[in-house]
Amino acid sequence: MEKYKITFKKSVAKDLSAIPKADIYKILAKINTLADNPRRVGAIKLSGQALYRIRQGLYRIIYEIKDNELVVQVIKIGHRSDVYKGK
Repeated sequence: MEKYKITFKKSVAKDLSAIPKADIYKILAKINTLADNPRRVGAIKLSGQALYRIRQGLYRIIYEIKDNELVVQVIKIGHRSDVYKGK
């Protein structure tokens, strides 16, 4: 199976600026695992949307899979209490 390319929406940089550095390293490591299998165990499809989410501690990573381009685009990263508000 070919690896997917990981891309980030521009707003993700702002999302990461509010997260402690130790957690950022864990989040980025988790995102890198998506290149091998974006629909891995623990990935949940969001209802009514073409988006998925994975957990990393208290944080959620929202992403979109573009199978025809072999791209995983990270849309949003945030604390579990507010990541789903106002995408």
